[in-house]
Amino acid sequence: MERWALLSVSKKTGIVPLAQALHELYGFRLLSSGGTAETLKAEGLPVTKVSEHTSAPEILGGRVKTLHPKIHGGILARLDLPSDLADLANQGIAPISVVVVNLYPFTETIRQPHCTLAEAIEQIDIGGPTLLRAAAKNFAHVAVLSHPSQYDPFLSELATHSGESSLEFRRSLALAAFQQTQTYDAAIAQYLQEPVSGLASTYTLICQQPRPLRYGENPHQPATWYQVGTTPKGWSAATQLQGKELSYNNLLDLEAARRMITEFLDHEPTAVIVKHNNPCGVACGDTLSSAYGRALQADPVSAFGGIVALNRPLDEETATALTETFLECVVVPACVPSAAEILARKPNVRLLVLPDLTIGPSESIRAIAGGILLQKNDDQPTDTQTWEVVTQRQPTAEQWQDLVFAWKVCRHVKSNAIVVALHQQTLGIGAGQTNRVGAAELALKHAVADAVLASDGFLPFDDTVRAAAAKGISAIVQPGGSLRDRDSIAAADQLGIAMIHTHLRHFLH
Repeated sequence: MERWALLSVSKKTGIVPLAQALHELYGFRLLSSGGTAETLKAEGLPVTKVSEHTSAPEILGGRVKTLHPKIHGGILARLDLPSDLADLANQGIAPISVVVVNLYPFTETIRQPHCTLAEAIEQIDIGGPTLLRAAAKNFAHVAVLSHPSQYDPFLSELATHSGESSLEFRRSLALAAFQQTQTYDAAIAQYLQEPVSGLASTYTLICQQPRPLRYGENPHQPATWYQVGTTPKGWSAATQLQGKELSYNNLLDLEAARRMITEFLDHEPTAVIVKHNNPCGVACGDTLSSAYGRALQADPVSAFGGIVALNRPLDEETATALTETFLECVVVPACVPSAAEILARKPNVRLLVLPDLTIGPSESIRAIAGGILLQKNDDQPTDTQTWEVVTQRQPTAEQWQDLVFAWKVCRHVKSNAIVVALHQQTLGIGAGQTNRVGAAELALKHAVADAVLASDGFLPFDDTVRAAAAKGISAIVQPGGSLRDRDSIAAADQLGIAMIHTHLRHFLH
């Protein structure tokens, strides 16, 4: 019985050597359509066009080519079932035992900055996924290749098994094909869903390229790092210049640091030091080195073993300063080669370059028993136009600057959160406390006169205001909205503290 291989690919990478081997080494007849057929013919390979095979021309500008019983009957036939063999004989259908398909570049198209809806729609492949699914369903008799990376392993399989492929190997190819179509359909659904308001009836998250981690938060917890989507981005696209493999906890802290530093990308040089998912030191400076030095000075004890994020390319002076403290990771938008050489003195420090620190998820997902929680991220820019001074005393220009700084930091601190800052440097951070007074006490330990205080939630009583005044705090920024706002405002007026209500809270649980 003649053996047929159907080849219809969008990406032509490797298709000619594969077709040559199938035909010349293993005697396959080649069946193809459109541009793939032209590519193979140009290389002198004998190709039967799908339209010739089916006696049905391509129609609708190529939208319909392979959707025909002679194609899908040949793919789906169960060759160990006499009734299927009889149907093939009666209809003059040749069985197809190899299907090579990759899909129209839908995701690549929609990533183009000026892609229109019409252009996106034209890149929705219909015949390709249908061929993949049909061949994958019938993996008992058909080998389906859905990516160029499979071509060489498939040829090695044929060489090992005298021109045949094992059932186990074909099953693995079928799994890859179904994963391909699942990812493809999810990308289309997500694209079409984006302009629609309200909640989607389903939510699909496609994760690929699993990278086993040594363990999770603790050694007894297995963990894996997956890439979301078909194209590496964010941490999957970062370049690690040195250091050990990233751990589960490293990645959590790096993401916290990335989110934090994005508050200051258009700011003067800024450094963020994160420990256990909370910033422990944040500061701005005239130079990157001075910014890092001030961030370290804010809490040098907590910074030990921390994660550093910088909003400027790493230079020699800053790299030298980084070598003086034990750090787990450093992430920068770029790195001067000589700076990388200096940091190499600490080979265990993981140095990562992430050119676009803003690339991150727009949503956050958490698993709960029987479901997931999904929310949009709290990442809108700080808008001081909506802020309201609610006290008799007005903040000075310098206090305004510090209040904005402290508020930006505060949104990245676990609730209950209090941040004390002066001259765009954190002095104390109270994170994750069960009551706001406890958070304030932690943050105020290192307060000095004229510092400012930020609270992620409103102040329901005047106790935090009075504790702040006792430490010399000059201005407070908080969301407001408590039924007892008047108590806090009255205390601030009595104690000569300026207070701002943002009318927006930043809980982080």
